Amino acid sequence: MFKKAVEAKSLQRLSGADRKKLKRTIKERFPHASDADIDLILPPKVEITIAKFSNRAHVYGVEGGFPMIFDIDGRGTEIFPTVYALWTVPELLPAFLLKGGEVSRFVIGGADLMFPGISIPPEGLSSFSAGQLWAVKVPGNPAPIAVGTTTMSSSEALKAGLRGKALRITHYYRDLLWESVEGHYVPNAGFLEDVVLEDPALSSVSLTSDSYESSSNELHNDFYNGEVVNQVIDSEKDDVLAPIDIKNEISAIASDMSGLKVADNISTEEANEEKDQHTLSSEEMDDLLDKCLLQALHTTVNDKDLPMPGSTLWSGHVLPCRPPGITLDVKKSSHKKLAKWLQSKSSAGLISTKDDKHKKEVVLLAVNRNHPDYKSFRPERRRPETIDQNKDSATNEGRQPKSQLEVVEIYKPSTHVNPIFISVGADIGKFFSASEATDLVFRYVENQNLVKPTDKAVVVLDAILCDALYKGTVKKGSSYPTTIHKKDLGATFLSRMQIHHRVTRGYESSVRKGALKTVQIMTERRQGNKKVTRVSGLESFLMDAEALASELQKKFACSTSVAELPGKKGQNEVLVQGGVIEDLAKHLMEQYGIPKRYIEVLDKTKK
Repeated sequence: MFKKAVEAKSLQRLSGADRKKLKRTIKERFPHASDADIDLILPPKVEITIAKFSNRAHVYGVEGGFPMIFDIDGRGTEIFPTVYALWTVPELLPAFLLKGGEVSRFVIGGADLMFPGISIPPEGLSSFSAGQLWAVKVPGNPAPIAVGTTTMSSSEALKAGLRGKALRITHYYRDLLWESVEGHYVPNAGFLEDVVLEDPALSSVSLTSDSYESSSNELHNDFYNGEVVNQVIDSEKDDVLAPIDIKNEISAIASDMSGLKVADNISTEEANEEKDQHTLSSEEMDDLLDKCLLQALHTTVNDKDLPMPGSTLWSGHVLPCRPPGITLDVKKSSHKKLAKWLQSKSSAGLISTKDDKHKKEVVLLAVNRNHPDYKSFRPERRRPETIDQNKDSATNEGRQPKSQLEVVEIYKPSTHVNPIFISVGADIGKFFSASEATDLVFRYVENQNLVKPTDKAVVVLDAILCDALYKGTVKKGSSYPTTIHKKDLGATFLSRMQIHHRVTRGYESSVRKGALKTVQIMTERRQGNKKVTRVSGLESFLMDAEALASELQKKFACSTSVAELPGKKGQNEVLVQGGVIEDLAKHLMEQYGIPKRYIEVLDKTKK
C-alpha cells in the first residue's frame, strides 16, 4: 500500500462530528478494542487530522504526532491501524508470530506473509476468517511490525496444508507511511531496528527496563513517557545491552513528520528568509519586471493563448520567471500597479493591450516579436519557480498568507467537437486548457491540409470541422461558412466545448462545470438600526465557513455564526455582526487570494 512515494493532497483537522464517526467506525472494525483503547489511539483532548493522498488513502493521526489509522480507499470500509497505533495498544488485533528474524527481513521489505514463516503454537492456529485483520510480531517482542488481512480462513489454510499466502500486508515498519510525510524521511528510526534485522536469538526487546506487562495502558505510558528500552545491539560484543531513550526517538520522528502542516501555520525559517531578502529599489524592480516579462514572452506566452487577461499573464507567466528567492512586487516599482506597467509596455510597442471594462483589468492582445527589446533579449534556460501568489502579496504587507488559490478555465469536449479529438487521437473524457484545445484543432487542420494555399491565414472547412464549429448555429435556409480565419479558429472552437473551472487551494482541487459562482457579501439592517454582514458562496473557492467565522470573530472583535442557506444543502453562509462589508471583501482578497471580479458586494443599508 505504501511501497511507493505518495504525495498528500490535503491535510485538515477533523470536526467533532467526523471525530465521533471515526471512533464508531474503529469500534466496528476492531471489535476487541475498548473505549479506553480507542482513547489511547485518538486522545479526546488532542486535535485529530486527516491527510488525503493521491492514491485515495486517508491517514488519520494526532496533530503534530503520529499517523494512527489509515483508510485504503477513503470510504471507511477498509480501516487499518498503523504500527504506531499497534505499539500503543499491542493487543488491538490478533497477531501471527514469526519463526525468526530472517522471516522479518521479507516482511519489512514489503513481501506478504506466507504460512511457512509463521510459528505454529502447540495448540494450533487460532480460528480466523478470510479478510480478517491480523498483525505480525517477532518472537519476544510485544510490538507488532506489520498489519494486513488474511487471504483465507483457518479451515481453508488447514486443507491447504498450511501452505501459500497467509496475510496480505498493507502496512509495515519502515514503509513510506512510517518513514515519510511529504518526502521527509525519518533518520535512524532506532526502535525495533536490530530486533527485526537480526536472527531469532537477537530478536528480544522489552518496552521497559522492568519485565513487560501486557496491560495496554501501561504499555502506552511506557511508550510515550520515555521509559528506557533495552535491546541487543551487537551479539559479538558480549551481548551488551544498550539503553535507548524512546522519548528522544519519538521527538526526532515527530519533528521530521511536521513537514506536512495545517495551512494556517508558517515556519519560522521561511519568515527569517523573507526578512533576509535584499530590498530592491524601484529602478531595480522595474528592470526585474521587464526581464521577467521578456522571459515569459519568449518561453511560455504563445500567440494561440491570446487574448489573455493581465492577471493570468502575471500569475501564470511573469511570476514563475522570477529569479529564485526574489520577491517580485509591482507595487515596489515606479508603476505601482499592474495595469499601468502593462500599459507602459504597450506604449513602448512591445505588446498590445486593451482595458476590459467588464472585468476591470487590462487584457493582453498581441506580442510584437519584432520589437528591438524582444529580439535583443536572450531567455535563460532554467526551470520556472513554483509561485505562491498569495504568499507574495501577504508577505509584502506583513500578513500571514493562506493556502495558494488558483482558478483556471478548462474545457471538456462536447458532442460537437468529439470527432476532431478522436481524429487526432485525444481522449474525449479528459479536460483541456485553452491552449491545449486550440493546439488540437490546429493539429487537425495540419493533418488534413486545410490551410488555403493562396492565403496561409485562412483555413478551409471540411465537413467534420464545419460541423464542429457551426452545426446547430446556422439559421435554416442560410449557407454554412466554407472558410475561417486562423485568428478566429481557436475562439470559435473553444465556444463549442463545455467550459469548466478548476479551483485549487493548497493540495485541494475541485472542478466545477460552467461559470464560477461568486462570493456574495451583503450588509443589511436587523432589529432596528443594527447591521449584519452576510457572506455566502465560499464553497466555490474551497473555503471552510466555520474556520472563516472563527477568524472574522477575532479580526473584527464581533459575534459571528454559520447557518445553512435555505433550500441549498451543503452551502453555508457566515453572519458577521456589524457593517464590515468593505473590510471583509479586502480580507478575502488579501488573505484568501480571491480575485476581485469573483466578489459581489451589496450594501442594503445605503439609501
